Amino acid sequence: MTTRYRVEYALKTHRRDQLIEWIKGLLAVPFVLHSQPTAVYDSGSRSDVLEKMASTAHRRYAEILHDVEELINDHIAHQKSGTHQRSKLKHLVPSVGVFFTPLLLAKAFEYQDQRRRISSRRFVPPSFNDIRLTLNSAQIMSLVQGGPLELVTFDGDVTLYDDGLSLVPENPVIPRIISLLSRGIKVGIVTAAGYTEASRYYDRLYGLLSSVRDAVINRELVSPDLIILGGESNYLFKFKLSSEYWLEYIPRRDWMLPEMAEWADEDIKILLDSAEKALTECISNMKLSAQILRKERAVGIIPVPSGHKFTREQLEETVLVTQQQVEMSPAAKRLPFCAFNGGSDIFVDIGDKGWGVLACQRYLGGIGRNKTLHVGDQFLSAGANDFKARLACTTAWIASPAETVQLLDELAAHSLSQS
Repeated sequence: MTTRYRVEYALKTHRRDQLIEWIKGLLAVPFVLHSQPTAVYDSGSRSDVLEKMASTAHRRYAEILHDVEELINDHIAHQKSGTHQRSKLKHLVPSVGVFFTPLLLAKAFEYQDQRRRISSRRFVPPSFNDIRLTLNSAQIMSLVQGGPLELVTFDGDVTLYDDGLSLVPENPVIPRIISLLSRGIKVGIVTAAGYTEASRYYDRLYGLLSSVRDAVINRELVSPDLIILGGESNYLFKFKLSSEYWLEYIPRRDWMLPEMAEWADEDIKILLDSAEKALTECISNMKLSAQILRKERAVGIIPVPSGHKFTREQLEETVLVTQQQVEMSPAAKRLPFCAFNGGSDIFVDIGDKGWGVLACQRYLGGIGRNKTLHVGDQFLSAGANDFKARLACTTAWIASPAETVQLLDELAAHSLSQS
């Protein structure tokens, strides 16, 4: 029984988003009832049958998503009264979190159905990705309608550029980010990469930094608000034309939240010691070709030799074991931390991206959570470092840098139509 429990829970539940899975289940009903996989055998006009099927399925999908939209509105009303634990949505999806804006789900479905032809499918029901992208569109529409959007923060790897690579000048996301800055929207890159030297961030982001520099010199941008918060929530740099590598280091005392000032150095050491011990045991138990890398506010394992790849199962096992052991440390009761799967490595950082986004909001003038959008690729419940950003602001879950480009184009299109 325990073995099956571990397989079903530890290796599957943490890889699912319960709200998306619940919506997926709701949409499966009209798909089963109204799809026409046997239309080829019908004696009537096949095109007429398929058109009627698509029309009926579209109507039912939209009705269901409108009902979910209303449940979210009810949940938000309960949030405002401090009774969100008693909302109907909370009973239906116990893991559901905080909503900072309504979600225009029915309208977003209309938009995505035109592009993905969800209603026209006879053999493939509405998928996880269909719903994920519909939620993204719903969030963007709500932000634009409730506007103005004041801050967009981005993860780095897999969000702005492919895993382990850099943001090169020809990356199509760069002109989209410059467009955000030109419209007065502040931009933050909240990344797990934890460096104290501006040169290290320049190596990863030189395409963006040089393009922003050129735009400032050419007077296309005036005093752009571009910041980089590294190590999840530990090191802040600001774009500055006169600084080396066009990045100015901002001392922690000038931007950290009051709660961060209470994070004691001794607790940080205890927590990282606990994480290092857990990682060392994983290396030994699973015979990993890895070495420990200890930093000021992080500890992790990287593959040895360079270029070696851990399997997905090794990464997930190490994250889950390490997170469980660190949670039992006394310091974990006093300190937030993030244990995450970096795709080719594992790290435990002090703080998390929730704190990172909150720090960006404070440093940039006290921006509201409902005026901020965080874009990232890791939103699963364990081993995913964008997950905690949901506590700080609205979010969009993408699966590749190409989707980030599409998302920013969608944001621009909706903003233009709204104006």
